[in-house]
Amino acid sequence: MIFDDYDVLTRTDASTPCGELLRRYWQPAALSEESPPEGPPRHVRLLGEDLVLFRDDQGNPGLLGLHCSHRGADLSYGRLEDGGIRCIYHGWLYDARGNCLDMPGEPDGGNPPRRAAIRHPAYPCCERGGVVLAYLGPGEPPLVPDYEFLTVPDHNRHVSKALQECNYLQGNEGNLDPTHNNLLHHPNRNLVHTGAKKYQRFLGGRGAVPGLQSIDAEVTDFGVRLCDMTAMGSDQKNLRIYHFVMPNLTMFPGPIQGRGGYSARWHVPIDDLHHWRYEFIFHREGRLSPEVVRGTTTEVGEGYRPVQNRANRYLQDRNSMKTESYSGIDGFGAQDGCVLEGAGAVQDRKQEHLVSSDRVIVAQRKLLMKAIGDVQAGKDPPHVIRDPARNRFPHMIIYAGVVAKSVDWRVHLKQLQAESL
Repeated sequence: MIFDDYDVLTRTDASTPCGELLRRYWQPAALSEESPPEGPPRHVRLLGEDLVLFRDDQGNPGLLGLHCSHRGADLSYGRLEDGGIRCIYHGWLYDARGNCLDMPGEPDGGNPPRRAAIRHPAYPCCERGGVVLAYLGPGEPPLVPDYEFLTVPDHNRHVSKALQECNYLQGNEGNLDPTHNNLLHHPNRNLVHTGAKKYQRFLGGRGAVPGLQSIDAEVTDFGVRLCDMTAMGSDQKNLRIYHFVMPNLTMFPGPIQGRGGYSARWHVPIDDLHHWRYEFIFHREGRLSPEVVRGTTTEVGEGYRPVQNRANRYLQDRNSMKTESYSGIDGFGAQDGCVLEGAGAVQDRKQEHLVSSDRVIVAQRKLLMKAIGDVQAGKDPPHVIRDPARNRFPHMIIYAGVVAKSVDWRVHLKQLQAESL
């Protein structure tokens, strides 16, 4: 199967169909730790726009166009005072709503009608779950979704981010491909020793099947539900249920197995060639242990760039591929980074050949295209929430566990959903 709409789904500037879609939802603009109380303003690039993130004297976040409306100076060098951010060039002062409050070089600081004529670009912000969220769309913002990982106590959650040097769609689609988990992310799985001092080889050789794995998917009101089932012996199977959530979020079983919690990845475009991967891990029942966090998060350096990256070939150790590791790359994040960034900054999807195991990716792309049509028709796309009564998600079950081979996953899911009501 060849998919022809790749260019529509990968372009995210404000003038593009997919960019307009993504702007109908709240998006992470930064980690809260990047904009601490009394911290300096910060240049943020989001969905192709250059912005400045700051906190006013009440500690509330604001997100404005980066360049002053007077002569274009960079506001990230501005002074934080008098209820807003003041440009160091000529002293124009803006509040978090983009109102110009003062023009020091003008008589009377610019009379009120003159100041009111300045409508500096500004976007609503709020803070949830260790991130500053922003709404870059038109009209009244929708409700911020009350996802569990945004609402649990801080000590029950870990949030981090890492720079990904590729388009956001590649990052999110990597989450929706469960067949790679049995290969890329496991050290010795599907490898067989071939004798002393010889390479391990893929189990079964050419044409081998990684395991008795089956994949199912269904479209929901929030996105696409994915079910991954892998046989374990003759009478059990490993069942994993996770979700693509419109428009650029995936929730999946992470280090907290069963129903204790889950992980989430939010792939947010910086521009069409780079994105931020925000990663959340949360536990419903208590604090996250440092061991869990260290074992599952990506080590980053300056600018939140992964320590293992394309420039150093993700520190691949080809000797370890002989006896220890399928990929020779240590860590889930680096393994994902290698294959996703290695496809190019924007993967040429005209060259891909999708197969049956890619059904979730196909469903996700079709849903995004339909949602773009909704926006163009003047309608809210799926999972834009405006009714507080709909801002809870007991049916959004993320699960990992071993069940009897005879269990129908949809029946099991209904039981789990009933327990969550």
